Amino acid sequence: MLAGNLLGDPTRRAIDVYVPAGHDGRGLPLLVDVVGFTAGGPAHTNWKNFGENVPERLDRLIATGAMPPVVVAFPDCFTRLGGNQYVNSAAVGRWDDFLRAEAVPFVEAKLGCGGPGRRGIFGKSSGGYGAMVHALLHPDFWSAAAVHSGDMGFELLFRHEFVPVLRALAKAPDIGGWIDAFWQARKVKDSDVHILMMLAQAASFDPDPSAPYGVRLPVTLDTCELIPERWANWMAWDPLTLVEEHGRGLTALKALYIDCGDVDQYNLVYGARRMHKRLAALDVAHVYEEFSDDHTAVDYRMDVSLPILAKALA
Repeated sequence: MLAGNLLGDPTRRAIDVYVPAGHDGRGLPLLVDVVGFTAGGPAHTNWKNFGENVPERLDRLIATGAMPPVVVAFPDCFTRLGGNQYVNSAAVGRWDDFLRAEAVPFVEAKLGCGGPGRRGIFGKSSGGYGAMVHALLHPDFWSAAAVHSGDMGFELLFRHEFVPVLRALAKAPDIGGWIDAFWQARKVKDSDVHILMMLAQAASFDPDPSAPYGVRLPVTLDTCELIPERWANWMAWDPLTLVEEHGRGLTALKALYIDCGDVDQYNLVYGARRMHKRLAALDVAHVYEEFSDDHTAVDYRMDVSLPILAKALA
């Protein structure tokens, strides 16, 4: 499904898989972890300082009876633009299709897990966005979803980010040259990661196959004015837009969980509140929680979400 992506990213992908102790996976529900920007699935199975990685968390939750046993897949979805929004893009690749048509069927065939009515998806940040969008677009495929601090409310999240993008690009010959220089640098700067993130969004939501890396911006390069037709393509991918057409389909889910920190530094709590209000108006059953924290290092929220998904799919 990833063949021909404009980023030149590999089409062969590793998928780490957690199988609980005492099980071979057969007959168990399947959860898929879609990670946030800058990460890949195997990052969640790696050793972690000052806390548990996700397999260790699952071991504890299952052993204590907080949740029934499940298989969890961790696909590597990292890209040359630093991450993924888990949608199909003419530039970044067909990541929606990859998950549903290749990754999940592969794991299910290997282990005899999952299947219709027994699949869930969860993630945080860009991964939370992926979980929300997949739930909205494919409630016939996924039966449960957990959305941690997911991207929604694009006007509050993205519009102010274009000014630093233009300032960074002013020092480069063009967008492609800036991306090349990013990868050639001896040290990655945090500020540059934020610029790359915005270019990744552009390549995901409004790709231009004729441009380097498929990236075009929805603003004028000299005055930073929104280009209406370009920005409209971004807004079409905002979950708060998608819910208007696809929201009622969420009633097919066995569980939908959404949370966000009350001081999320990317303003995501406001989009989460708007989604919560809209789902309530549509009579979509869901669990919504705000917690006292920001956007960073909130994996501990999985202690709440994973048992909800596992119990719903058991």
